[in-house]
Amino acid sequence: MVKPQSEHVLAFTKMHGLGNDFMMVDGVTQAVDMRQIPIEKLAHRKFGIGFDQLILVEPPANADVDFNYRIFNVDGSEVEHCGNGARCFAAFVYERGLSVKNPLRVGTVNRVLSLKTQDDGQVMVNMGVPVLTPAQLPFYNSDTATSYRRTLQLPSGTVEVEFCAVSMGNPHAVIKVEDIDKAAVKEIGTALGSHPDFPEGVNVGFMEIVDRTTIKLRVFERGTGETLACGTGACAAVTSGRLLNLLDEKVSVNLPGGQLTIEWDNPTSPVMMTGPVCSVYQGSIKL
Repeated sequence: MVKPQSEHVLAFTKMHGLGNDFMMVDGVTQAVDMRQIPIEKLAHRKFGIGFDQLILVEPPANADVDFNYRIFNVDGSEVEHCGNGARCFAAFVYERGLSVKNPLRVGTVNRVLSLKTQDDGQVMVNMGVPVLTPAQLPFYNSDTATSYRRTLQLPSGTVEVEFCAVSMGNPHAVIKVEDIDKAAVKEIGTALGSHPDFPEGVNVGFMEIVDRTTIKLRVFERGTGETLACGTGACAAVTSGRLLNLLDEKVSVNLPGGQLTIEWDNPTSPVMMTGPVCSVYQGSIKL
């Protein structure tokens, strides 16, 4: 008689930053094998936990950071960066008693973030210096302009879009629109997000400028779809607006899930993002 293998129980915390929600997993005090986690099933809003991304907290890979930070989309793909997730990361680490350091230094796939929890519970994240060189996004383009144009084929017909291309550790294309409520977010987001000139895909932001200190923003994220908030998307949008000389150094970004404050001085300085975070519940699941 073959004995059944013992089931592995995975502890997690459900958190969100402005409605951008996450399954937070502690990979420091419990053994985690991402190959055994059925992300698509767990992410399902009806039959699973329901989340935009799974975030894994790991021990530091080197002495320069306090933790490593990994992010997985609902389709199971691993991505480089998530601003709202970074704020949740800081709150999760403190709530779980994994560290008392403030600020925290965490390593992602391609950069180191500084996460500082403020007295009011909001978290400020040093998001690093934005990357504006197309080849580093990556984005196939021979121009040196600030904005670019591409022709897209949509179900409703052909459309030409103009956008800024920015990387905040992950690629973004930001489109300025007159009315965010009328923007074809899903159609254009899908078409531009899968355009062959973006070989690794791209997150597509739709920015409506209210005034020089306020914008509205919707973001269609690769591997996930439109989310209620996107921290890196907010940073990319403000960066784009600043490059076009349409925004001031400090901007309130109004997303469907709430508001972020983004500050950026010049192309050699880091982007600073400040916003709230919320723990929803803790749980465990048998894998």
